[in-house]
Amino acid sequence: MPPLSGCWVLLLFSAGVQAALESPSAVPEHVHLSYPGEPGSMTVTWTTWVPARSEVQFGVQLSGPLPLRAQGFLTTFVDGGILKRKIYIHRVTLRKLLPGVQYIYRCGSAQGWSRRFRFRALKNGVHWSPRLAVFGDMGADNAKALPRLRRDTQQGMYDAILHVGDFAYNMDQDNARVGDRFMQLIEPVAASLPYMTCPGNHEQRYNFSNYKARFSMPGNSEGLWYSWDLGPAHIISFSTEVYFFLHYGRHLLQRQFRWLESDLQKANKNRAARPWIITMGHRPMYCSNADLDDCTKYESKVRRGLGGKYGLEDLFYKHGVDLELWAHEHSYERLWPIYNYQVFNGSLHQPYTHPRGPVHIITGSAGCEERLTPFTIRPRPWSAVRVKEYGYTRMHILNGTHIHIQQVSDDQDGKIVDDFWLVRPLHGRMVYL
Repeated sequence: MPPLSGCWVLLLFSAGVQAALESPSAVPEHVHLSYPGEPGSMTVTWTTWVPARSEVQFGVQLSGPLPLRAQGFLTTFVDGGILKRKIYIHRVTLRKLLPGVQYIYRCGSAQGWSRRFRFRALKNGVHWSPRLAVFGDMGADNAKALPRLRRDTQQGMYDAILHVGDFAYNMDQDNARVGDRFMQLIEPVAASLPYMTCPGNHEQRYNFSNYKARFSMPGNSEGLWYSWDLGPAHIISFSTEVYFFLHYGRHLLQRQFRWLESDLQKANKNRAARPWIITMGHRPMYCSNADLDDCTKYESKVRRGLGGKYGLEDLFYKHGVDLELWAHEHSYERLWPIYNYQVFNGSLHQPYTHPRGPVHIITGSAGCEERLTPFTIRPRPWSAVRVKEYGYTRMHILNGTHIHIQQVSDDQDGKIVDDFWLVRPLHGRMVYL
């Protein structure tokens, strides 16, 4: 048989590349980390387009072989769109990690491996100072905060990310391809840091199925609500959406409320070890934005509950929650310490030192195609700072008594546009006097 000419070889090679691009792949995509809640562990989650084994190879050397192995499991996610696309989602939990040590890893199988990523295992215990990036409402289009978050991550500025609801806008759109694009976009951050989440209103399609399938949070509620410990803090993530999408089941509202009550009771019993209780939920109880959301125009369902039941403000106040993180409004707002519309500053000159009510931060300006949300002309007396600029929040839990919070403006090239310390004494934390 005569040898093929160069032209034929090129044509065959091009056809092979095109076929490879169009055929489903077992090479991992959408690689991201989460903390499963047990010390010395980290969960790696990724996607393939054909079934494959779920394995992570890892080690501490920057180059050379990765000697450690961990296996996990595969689930098949069928999107609710008209195409009923199948997405194969892999989860592997790494255990017995050395606290504070940097690990190199890759995930996949013999059918295809990811590139190598690196992460630093979380430190154990309470005597260290976690640093977090906090934001909500970041889409696949107009993700203004993402380039700076990537740089921050590469510089080792954070120990974890808190994404307070609303991803991609929306993960279900275009038969979940928008969700695919978003997960690929956040990979440079989320494959290096535990990316901890809570659901927002934009996740609600098909009973939050894209959210539940793509993220791997602690607990057994498919990421709708859970809690975890990080240094001197106990962090609680919950769903504000159970107050709004009741057609998915009112029982979720009841279950979450009972769970929150129980978790707060346990957290207060452990307060000597972990003094800070921090909550994250998507829709805020209070806001100063000029829109039709229920925290401005109406009485907040999250704050007051439904029919006089399951309101969270009284519950959080009763159990001495220190800091409440919110998003949903596409802006940044810091409130004075507040309870039932009343300001409870610590003192005139040091309002956040020994405050007599929880502190609320709304940080929903990371960037989405819906753009920024304006504020009302006359803000209420409980609103301390309002910033209508793209950006995100940095939180440094220094120790059991001091938290440092800063707001980064992407519109002003990383300028810090809000900066304050929250200070509470170690004793008597459950009660606001």
